[in-house]
Amino acid sequence: MKAVVFEKYGEPEVLRITEIEKPLPERNEVLVRIMATSVTAEDPKMRGFNHSPLLKLPVGLMFGFKKPKRPILGVELSGIIEEVGLDVKNYKIGDQVFGYTGISFGAYSEYKCMSEDDLIHFKPENLSFQESACMVNGPLSALTYMKKKGGIKKGDHVLIYGASGSVGTAAVQLAKYFEAHVTGVCSTKNVKLVKSIGADVVIDYTKQDFTQNRETYDLIFDTVGKTSMRDCLEVLNPKGKYLITEFGFTHILSAIFTSLFKRRKVIVASSNFYWKKEDLIFLKEIAEKGYFQPVIDRVFPLEKIVDAHKYVELGRKVGNVAILV
Repeated sequence: MKAVVFEKYGEPEVLRITEIEKPLPERNEVLVRIMATSVTAEDPKMRGFNHSPLLKLPVGLMFGFKKPKRPILGVELSGIIEEVGLDVKNYKIGDQVFGYTGISFGAYSEYKCMSEDDLIHFKPENLSFQESACMVNGPLSALTYMKKKGGIKKGDHVLIYGASGSVGTAAVQLAKYFEAHVTGVCSTKNVKLVKSIGADVVIDYTKQDFTQNRETYDLIFDTVGKTSMRDCLEVLNPKGKYLITEFGFTHILSAIFTSLFKRRKVIVASSNFYWKKEDLIFLKEIAEKGYFQPVIDRVFPLEKIVDAHKYVELGRKVGNVAILV
C-alpha cells in the first residue's frame, strides 16, 4: 500500500510516498481503507520536532529525539471498512467510518487498522469523506474545552479568539448549538466566514482590541495562544473562565492558583485525554441534523502532501486542510 513516511525530522521535503506492507487486522480490529485524512496544525510540529520547551522532553521520549519512532503521520481519517477481525461486533465490511488514530498516527496511508473500541464511529451520512475526516481533531478539542472544561450553557457570553481556524470554526458552531451568545475574533478576510457559521458578533483584531470594548464574557476561548492572559482575566465576568489551547509554564501555574483561590479561572488541558467515543457520536448526530459543518480551506491529493504541509505551516489556513487518499 502507499503511505507517506518520514525517516528524519526536518522540512516538508522529508515526507515521501513509498510502498509498505498492508496491515492485517487483529481479532478485535477493523481494517479501514482510508479515503481522506487531514493536515492538522500539529502535524508539521511533529514532522519538524518543533515543539515548545514544555513539550519537547515528553514528545521526544514518546516519539523519538533523533528520528521518529512512528514514521507515518496523520491522526484524522475517514474511510470504508474492508476487513473485520473475528471478534468485532459493531462493524461490518462496507461500513463508512471516521475517527482518530491517536498517538499511533498512521492516517497518511491507504489503510489503517483500528480497534473497534478506539475513537472510531460511523461517519455522518450527509458529509463527504473529506468533510468527515475533519470532524475529529478540531471539533473534539473545542467540545472538550467549552463543554467539559468550560461548562458552557445557554445564554453564556462566549468569545472565541482565532475563530477562523480548525478549533475556532468548530467552537463557534458548538457554542451556537449550546445556545450561547458568540463573539468571534479573526482577521479582516475571515470576518464574513465567521459570521456565516453563526457568530453573533465578529471582531477584526487588526482594527479593534476586544479587551478594550467594555464587554465582559463568561468564557474566553483562545484557540491559537495569541491573547494576553492578564488582559483576558480583566474582561471576564466574576465566575468567568479563560480557556487556552497553547500554553506555557506560567499558564499552568495560573490554572492551579486560580482553581484554588480565584473565582475567575484559567483552564489549560491536553484535551485529547478527555475524548470519548460518545463525543464522536454526538458530533455525527449534530452534523446530520444540520447544526455542524466542517470548514475546509483546501483539499490536496496525497501526492501533494509536501505542499499541504507547507501551506499549513504558513499559519493562515481557514478551518481545515483535507487530504484525499
